[in-house]
Amino acid sequence: MDPDDDRVKSGRRVSSEISRPIRFAGSVLDAQRHVCAFFHSHDEEYSTLLPFIKDGFERGEKAFHIVDPKRREEHRLRLASAGIEVEAAEKSGQFELRNWADAYLRDGHFDQDRMLALIEEVLEGGRQQGFALTRLVADMEWALEDRPGVDDLVEYETRLNYVLPRYNDPVI
Repeated sequence: MDPDDDRVKSGRRVSSEISRPIRFAGSVLDAQRHVCAFFHSHDEEYSTLLPFIKDGFERGEKAFHIVDPKRREEHRLRLASAGIEVEAAEKSGQFELRNWADAYLRDGHFDQDRMLALIEEVLEGGRQQGFALTRLVADMEWALEDRPGVDDLVEYETRLNYVLPRYNDPVI
């Protein structure tokens, strides 16, 4: 078997999928796959994110999303409106949806070390599950609130920029 051919592991493509172009908001993500995006409205957010998210599902990649707990059901509905079979993807392990309290704000505060560890755990875990890539999408509006640890956000993002180049996974 040619090492450049797509291989299937657990029903998922795992080799050349990594080298296929990843499109986001009209651009192709290259070596740097960490994007900070700002939106004027939730409609604008989803019109930008849904094509990127749907492409990942169609390519058989893992999806890991972190959302405002108040918008969890809306997020699931938006994915479904784009033709994504949310429940099936969750059952298969292809999709994982977490609230802020289950990611950024565990124990009620932001801890950058714990969050960096979670990001690495998620990206490594996707590979271990047999996914070529994990597309991580995180809503960070919690940072606009007066939350414990929010002052560490700039340092966290800087440190994240040193961690993510070790992975090919796009993080929005």
